Amino acid sequence: MPETASTTRAPDALLPSLAPLLHEWLPRQRWFAGKGRRVTGFTLDAATELLPLDGTGPGLLHLLVRVEQPGRPAGTPADCYQLLLGVRTQLPPRLGPALIGRIRQGPLAGRAVYEGLRDPRLAGLLYERLRTPGRTGPLRFHATTALPPALAPRMLDAEQSNSSLVFGDSFILKIFRRVSPGANPDLELPLALSRAGCARVPAPVAWFESGASTLGVLQPYLRDSRDGWRLALDALADGREFTVEARALGRATAEVHLALAEALPTRRLARAETEQLAAAMDRRLHAAAQAVPALLPHVPGLRAVFAAASGGAAVQRIHGDLHLGQTLRGSDGGWAVIDFEGEPAKPLDERRSPQPTVRDVAGMLRSFDYAARTHRPWNADWASRCRAAYCTGYAEASGVDPRADPALLRAYETDKAVYEVVYEARHRPDWLPVPMSAIERLAAR
Repeated sequence: MPETASTTRAPDALLPSLAPLLHEWLPRQRWFAGKGRRVTGFTLDAATELLPLDGTGPGLLHLLVRVEQPGRPAGTPADCYQLLLGVRTQLPPRLGPALIGRIRQGPLAGRAVYEGLRDPRLAGLLYERLRTPGRTGPLRFHATTALPPALAPRMLDAEQSNSSLVFGDSFILKIFRRVSPGANPDLELPLALSRAGCARVPAPVAWFESGASTLGVLQPYLRDSRDGWRLALDALADGREFTVEARALGRATAEVHLALAEALPTRRLARAETEQLAAAMDRRLHAAAQAVPALLPHVPGLRAVFAAASGGAAVQRIHGDLHLGQTLRGSDGGWAVIDFEGEPAKPLDERRSPQPTVRDVAGMLRSFDYAARTHRPWNADWASRCRAAYCTGYAEASGVDPRADPALLRAYETDKAVYEVVYEARHRPDWLPVPMSAIERLAAR
């Protein structure tokens, strides 16, 4: 398809005219990573009109904007965010909640600017661009198959680090808000798994990018599925076991790991590298204990956990942020694994690095603990049975029981619990007892 977009006619004036609105709006968004730090300025990396701004209807402006904030480590670039802004002379009442503000000066003076993804007309335009691979200004659109036309869009409100649109209950488009140079694992790994014939992960059917950055991925929408977190909570509320489901989920996890090992390089860590992993865990523990004093009495026991993790572990590409909420169970009882982005707060290079598969296993074991803690009274035995069933299922499919190297598994579970302590202390203090109970268990053993 020929290039059809234009960069806005006065890019030097565009950002100053938007800056007052972005100063107020950006820090309020759930996906904004710099909360709690002052915004001191913006830099425009790219501005593209996906729909002309000077027509009679709405315009759609695609921006890549860097946000300057104090406290950034020296030598690291400012965070870059992807914005899709609708522009109208008059905003219809139905789009009132999407309003960002009205521009006072510059090339768009007098226009209303709003969250474009909440406008079905503009969201539909984005889908149509994915249907027709090619370039639009600096943006490149790709598709692996022919897509049906005219699917009605709706925006999901459950996302936090990204935004998602569902088209006609057939496809879901994840739009990465904070973008970095390099292939996003949420595109890279599902594509690799698709090539390996792994049916546990919905295969990407289209995506778009700019330069080396992945901006969005379109995948089949599993509309008849329910996520593992909700299923586990329902089982607890009903007083039901979840071991059959946990065992099947362990098998599904192992199948994903086996397919990733087939599709992408693997290797074994030297002893010195394993020691470096343990040292990094120890440093994270030290920083966490400074932030959350409740950890201090447990530090000696937790450091012993990390010190015990030695030997040459095998490493490969993994999910990186696996928990019950990243899984879907279909009406046929089969499990799917989704959201391979990893922990968005971590640098992209770190998220793409090969790691021991027990890191994913440890994340799921912690998730069973979290689910059990939502029940009153706390059902610790329920969690223990789920954890055992999950590891059994994993061993059945992979031939390797994650409990066969208890020191390494325990180290990764401990590292995850330390991370959870800091997160809960900062964001959900009422949940702090959940990871602290794991800390006490792991430090005492």
